[in-house]
Amino acid sequence: MNSTIIIAGMVALIALLLILGAPIKPLRFLAQGSVKLVIGVLFLFFFNVFGASVGLHLPINIYTALITGFLGIPGLASLAAIHIFVF
Repeated sequence: MNSTIIIAGMVALIALLLILGAPIKPLRFLAQGSVKLVIGVLFLFFFNVFGASVGLHLPINIYTALITGFLGIPGLASLAAIHIFVF
């Protein structure tokens, strides 16, 4: 697909949203989800920093970040427990 068509489509979508207005509920849902994703990444980062002293390491990817972000500390603890039992 031609990149000019993709860029023109994106510009048209942005112009349409500016003219008609963006729906608030889906954007609020996406914003809350992205904030939880960032919180999950931060939890995993600090867990890896402090867990390195005892030999624990959880990979930071989209799945572990989503689990940790939406479930919080219990989600992080369950991921650590699964990691210990599997490896």
